[in-house]
Amino acid sequence: MSYMALYRKWRPAVFDDVKGQDHIVTTLKNQILSQRIGHAYLFCGTRGTGKTTIAKIYAKAVNCEHPVNGSPCGECRTCRNISSGASLNVVEIDAASNNGVDNIREIREQVQYPPTEGRYRVYIIDEVHMLSTGAFNALLKTLEEPPSYVIFILATTEVHRIPITVLSRCQRYDFKRISIQTITDRLSELSAAEQIDVEEKALSYIARAADGSMRDALSLLDQCVAFHYGERLTYDHVLDVLGAVDTAVFSRMFRAVTDGQTTECIRQLEDLVIQGRELSQFVTDFIWYMRNLLLTQTAEHAEDIVDMSTENLRLLKEDADRTDGETLMRYIRVFSELSNQLRYASQKRVLVELALIKLTKPQMEHTYDAVIERLNKIEETLEEGVPARVPSGAEGAFFGPAGGEENAAAMQNAALNTASGTYAQAAVPPREVVLPKAQAEDLQLIRNDWAKIVRALGGAVRPNFRDTIVEPGGDGCLTIAFSGVNSFEFGRRPTVLGQLENYVKSTYGKDIYFKARLLGSGERTDTVYVSEEDLKEHIHMDISIEEE
Repeated sequence: MSYMALYRKWRPAVFDDVKGQDHIVTTLKNQILSQRIGHAYLFCGTRGTGKTTIAKIYAKAVNCEHPVNGSPCGECRTCRNISSGASLNVVEIDAASNNGVDNIREIREQVQYPPTEGRYRVYIIDEVHMLSTGAFNALLKTLEEPPSYVIFILATTEVHRIPITVLSRCQRYDFKRISIQTITDRLSELSAAEQIDVEEKALSYIARAADGSMRDALSLLDQCVAFHYGERLTYDHVLDVLGAVDTAVFSRMFRAVTDGQTTECIRQLEDLVIQGRELSQFVTDFIWYMRNLLLTQTAEHAEDIVDMSTENLRLLKEDADRTDGETLMRYIRVFSELSNQLRYASQKRVLVELALIKLTKPQMEHTYDAVIERLNKIEETLEEGVPARVPSGAEGAFFGPAGGEENAAAMQNAALNTASGTYAQAAVPPREVVLPKAQAEDLQLIRNDWAKIVRALGGAVRPNFRDTIVEPGGDGCLTIAFSGVNSFEFGRRPTVLGQLENYVKSTYGKDIYFKARLLGSGERTDTVYVSEEDLKEHIHMDISIEEE
């Protein structure tokens, strides 16, 4: 007997074997059990999600002599005839090659005759969007008022090409992409049945490469098993067959991009080409990798969304902390445009190299995203390299809005004041506020290391906390002042403030409570804070302190 492909051999024969389309299966089974069977159905969704399979199961179920809980029994003569293709009551038509008016007229003539066996004559029209306009018009009347024994099941991957007059006459069912976990479980089940020795990690990658299509997943598994016949199918084997790249390669490439190492990026790409990797697949997988980085930065409980092991998730978070969300979105946009260009390109390698140069050299681009990234890098340089300004005569005693690495933020505020024309305000000396010694020490400690703390927290904290100012908030409490509404809404979250408090506790051994506030329009941010003891030490005279 000739070999049968896995997707054909293991095509579901009953509703219970269908995976990932529970919402559709349940509805159709209930229609059969309650005898509320419609006359026209439209199954739409991406390839390999079970449209034709469910259509055939439904055709058997409505004609089955002994249905079991809404599913066909598979044992009666009607079920066997339909399964073998010998039944005249189930007609499957490929609209891609039978799309003319004459083909539809033949159907109109056939529906006049009742079924020879069973109760219904079922017409399954696959890729129905390929019908011509005349064919659709010829089908309309029959589709709206067919004989009581006729059922039409239309299947399509491009529902937007179906005329509204046809859509309004059908019950529409949208087939979802099947989840990676569901496909992996099914592949594992079939591998055990076929006695295929395969790693779980290899099956997970095949499931992800299938992009929600169970049929594609089974075809890829078939291909990999055939290439490494008689061996244990490993993750590396799958990468070899599909021309794909290991996740560690993406991490190295991403780190080289964020460090601006153009030469290293080109060298790594050269290694991939020498290994025979498919560049289109590399670009697609790299986009997916950066998508996971962005989710890790912005989404709460990202581990529930990103499908990977705990160790890989830890490495992913380390990479995500290397840049901000805006830069990541620019990377994704550049590579998404590249993915579209590669479809028809003859020099794929050159296009990929150009994209990598765009990522590492934003100054060569004049797009909005590139300008933003360049400004971010300038801000980081200022945070690292500009020394703090201390008022003369009070070294160590007084500290304004920017201590240590936070001086860059003060420079930005001064520039904003100048740009907005507030010269008079800038000329007014900063207000001085006296604090108890403990509060002053806490404030100075956090202010001096504020930029370092923000960088250490990483993720979405870094861009949202960039222009913040730390202020006293009372005994054991500090206030974070935000200049933007969106940043304030993010920073006021209990989870974000809790993360900050835990970091300060573990790093400095201090229990400091943080709260957030939004700066008012035109509010000054150059207040100078001084402790009571240091004030007395520098003034050398008796003073009285008034409580605010």
